[in-house]
Formats: sequence, structure tokens, C-alpha cells
Amino acid sequence: MSTPRPSQKLSRKVDALPNKPGVYLWKDEEGQVLYVGKANKLRQRVRHYFSPSADHSAKQYALLELIRDIDSIVLGSEAEALILENNLIKEHKPRFNIVLRDDKSYPSIAVTLAEPFPRVLVVRQLDIKGARYFGPYTDVTVLRRTLRLVRKIFTVRSCHYALLDDKPERACLDYHIKRCLAPCVGLQGQADYRSMIDDVIAFLEGKTVQVRTKLRQRMEEASAKLEYERAAEVRNSIKWLEQVERPQSVQVIGKGDADAIGYARDGDDAVGVLLRVRKGRLIAREQRFLANIHEEADSDILGAFLVQHYAGIEDRARNLLLPFELANSKELNGIIEGARILIPQRGLNRNLVELADQNARHLMESFRIESFEADERADDPVYALGRDLGLSVVPRSIACIDISTNQGRDTVGSLVWFEAGRSKKSEYRRMKIKGEGQQDDCAAIAEVVQRYVGRRVREERPLPNLLLVDGGKGQLSAAWKTMQALDVNFDLASIAKKEEEIFLPGRSESVRLSRRAPSLRLVQRIRDEAHRFAVEYSRKRRSKRTFDSALLQVPGIGLARRRVLLERFGSLAAIRIASVEEIAEIPGISEHLARRVLEKIVESE
Repeated sequence: MSTPRPSQKLSRKVDALPNKPGVYLWKDEEGQVLYVGKANKLRQRVRHYFSPSADHSAKQYALLELIRDIDSIVLGSEAEALILENNLIKEHKPRFNIVLRDDKSYPSIAVTLAEPFPRVLVVRQLDIKGARYFGPYTDVTVLRRTLRLVRKIFTVRSCHYALLDDKPERACLDYHIKRCLAPCVGLQGQADYRSMIDDVIAFLEGKTVQVRTKLRQRMEEASAKLEYERAAEVRNSIKWLEQVERPQSVQVIGKGDADAIGYARDGDDAVGVLLRVRKGRLIAREQRFLANIHEEADSDILGAFLVQHYAGIEDRARNLLLPFELANSKELNGIIEGARILIPQRGLNRNLVELADQNARHLMESFRIESFEADERADDPVYALGRDLGLSVVPRSIACIDISTNQGRDTVGSLVWFEAGRSKKSEYRRMKIKGEGQQDDCAAIAEVVQRYVGRRVREERPLPNLLLVDGGKGQLSAAWKTMQALDVNFDLASIAKKEEEIFLPGRSESVRLSRRAPSLRLVQRIRDEAHRFAVEYSRKRRSKRTFDSALLQVPGIGLARRRVLLERFGSLAAIRIASVEEIAEIPGISEHLARRVLEKIVESE
């Protein structure tokens, strides 16, 4: 039985999937969810469905016959994908998914904060009033190890008595083996026990440094009171804590609801994404593409998305998490009644917003691929660039010049070469800028063109079909005048970063290519590579100059010893954290001279 082939539209959506962890939902022609799956690499997993070599069962063939569309949600890890898959299966009940009869959820750790003496429990249902939950855990081994560490380090009670109403007559075995301080029989006060529970929560949140600091304070207090046995117990807890890193709970969850908003924009296209979190579970993703946004501010676009989405909807979360401030937040508060608008900067809420943003970027990329016309997808960007700019020849070879400076010092020029749309590293060049070019970007461009093109002419080496310059009209004019003085004739253009405008000699108006045009993507890629190459060289020169200026001022350090220090440590930062003994290990440098080197470097900070 041959594997059914996807439609052209579905094939493009599959190709647009990222190779990141996430969940995918196969849908039929009516939009009903047929199957929910998870993957560590979404694109690779989904493509396998339509691979001719795939060994499908009869049930899978039936699924493939019905598939007409796909939706996906990008996540941070495979563990998170496993949890979301579980939630979505319960939400949609897809006909091709296996439904577990016991319908159990993944286990979590609960700290029963509503009790006078809280306990630490393993639960599958988040139904304990006032409890703080950590998890869920997809790996039971990790869960058990975390609990074991909590009980090694902290004296949490393991009994099930409803203190203070119900309690035993005497302390249990845990008290005698120092695993509990017996609050059940009044041997530990509520305030002291609560302080220990605060440390447990900090530990489960990953704040091990904070917990370790508190434990050291307790050890010193016990020692000062001559309670050496208690001090030894706390010391042992510190040792246990130092052996572990953060417990591997995938996230901290609560019982509240939240809507996390993501946003992505590319020119005149934008998308808003809403992740629904209900009772601590991510249950759905919704999105809407936005049109007619030319020259509109991002704040206004996102505000319009929220107004359109929430108007008349009753299912509103208590917390609305946004990626940035809105200009019309007061008006929005009137529309979304009962919701708190938050712009989180850290913690779980910030992670949710970043996840929503990541999904928005994924959807925008998918939208760009889907919206390409057939001839645009098949077009060679090199030919497209020649056509879009009206060049005299097809720009099979393209050189690009960029200038990098550091407040008028360490100014350098770079030139990268692309052949048939691919970088040709053997033709890369970089040079120090001299004279006026140190302070003037246009003069620096002219110097690079003069030196590079002039040498190619003298050596009778081929010139590029197109020379790109990073900048606007000023940089273009400087390059064009230099080319005329050299009596060379080939195509020239410049690209300005802010609006991605392309300027050509003899044209008063700039050329604005579509943000999705393959030709613009090619120009941007070449420009960015030239910028990277220039910045890398400028930083290298600045680092060497700083190294030389500091070391050569030390009496007794000449060129030879400077070279040895550079080979041994590589940078001033590395020397700054070295000891006198480490520097004195270098032949020819005494401890006295090593001390002078360190003193001089500290002075130069």
C-alpha cells in the first residue's frame, strides 16, 4: 500500500515546521483534530509520516487518508511536549489517539501550605486547597530523587495527622532517627517549622544558594549555643545540598488561570498568539494574523489584536501576560474586565510569554513560506536580485564592504565575496583604515574601494558583478566617485539598515523590495556577513591595543615579554585574575616583576 501524498499547501506547512520540541495536531478537512502527537524535532517527526519508506499500520494509513491540515505548538523541551500532549488528548479526545482508561495525570509534588504544619506529598490531581505545586514530573525517578533529597536535608513530617486537631500520644521513629523534630507532640514550634518549609519551597524552586546560606546561619547559631549535635545535623544537610544542583521539576504550577500573549511582525505582516493556561495547565494555543498595519506601531497592533479577541468572550483568565507595554492599556482594562494586565520580567510568567513569542515567530515564518507565489519559491535569488534592481548583468559574484569603528579608533574595513549566492571565504579581505577614514565613514568606504579595486585592476584579477556598500546615499556616493576615478565600470548599490532601502547610482528614489523577496534576503545575508567580519576584526585590534598599552607601560616589560604574556594568558582579563605565582612561572619574569604587572593592570581599569 503506497503512502498517501500531502497536498502542496500541507507540504509547505510541514517544511515550515522548526526542528524543535513541540506538539503537532493532525486535522481533517473540517478542522477536527484527528491525532495529537509530540516530538523532540517537529519537522523531522512530521515529515516521516509521508516518507515512502515508512512502515505504517492500517490505522496509520487510515489517518493519512483523512489528514488535510496540521497545527503545531513549539515548546522548550520534550518533557513539556509530553505534558501538553497529555492535556490536549484529554481536551480534544482525538479518534486516532490511544485513550488511557485510568486517565491519570503526571505526578506533581504538593506542599500543603494551608495546614498549620505543612506536608510534602506526591499527587496526581491538583485539588488540595491552598497547596503549592511543583511539577508535573514526566520521570518518576527524578520525582523520587527530589523527595529523597528533601527528606535528607529537611525535617519535614511524614505522618498524616491533621495537626492540631488530631495528634499521636508520642513521637514516631522519624523523630528518633533525626528525620523529624516531632511537631506533632509539641517538640517543635509552628514558627520554626514554617521557616523550614520556606526553605523546602526555595529548594524546589532551585534557590539552593539561598537555602545554603540559611542553613549555615542555623549551624553557627546552634554552635554558639553549644548545641553541637544540632550543628552537626545542619552541617550534614549543607553537605547534601552542595552535592545537588536544581531539582529537575519542569515548572512550578499553581491553580490560577493565565493568558500569555506572543507577538511577531515582519514588515506589513503580524501575528498575535494566545496561550491558554487553565488550572496550571497549558491547554490551547490561538492565533490571528493581522493585515493593514502599514506604519502602525507595534503597541497599537497588539492592542487591536487583544480588543478583537476578547470583545464578547466570557472565558477570560485572571492574569493577562503581555510581552511589552501598550499605549492604550487604560482602554483595554475597560474592555477586558476582571483581568490583571501584567508585563512579567522574570519567573514562570516571563517564561510563558517567551514561549508565546516563540510560537508567534514560528507562525510568522510558516505564513511567509505559505504566502510565497510559486515563481518566487522557485526563483534563484541571484537572478531575482538582478531583475528587481534592473542591473546590467546577473550578479553571479557579489562583494560587500562594511566599516566598523570604536569611537574613531580601531576603524577597520571588511570585504566579503559571494559566488552564486554562497560565501567564498578565500576572497574575504580586511584592512586597517588610515587618515580621514578613521573619523569619517564615507572616507573609510572610499579608502576600501580605492585600495581593493585598485589592486584587483593592477593584478588583472576579476572584479565583482555587483559591489554592495553598507550605508545610505553618502556611502554610495563615496564609492561611486572612487570607482569613476579608477575608471572601472560594474554595478554598485548600497543598503540602509533602518528601512532596508537599496540605493543605486543615478536614481533619486530608493528601491524597496518586499520583505519576503528572495533578492532582499540575499542582500541582507551578504550585508550581515560583512558586518560580522568587520566587527570581529575591530574587536581583535581593540583587544590587542588595550593589551599593549597596559603592559608596555610596566618597567621591565618589553616586546618579547609582552609576546610571551600574550601567548600564555591571551588577554588582560585573564592576567587580572591570575596570581603572582602563576605570572612568575613564565621564564624571565620574577615575582617582583609579576607583582608590578598586576598593579599596573589594576591601575588601568
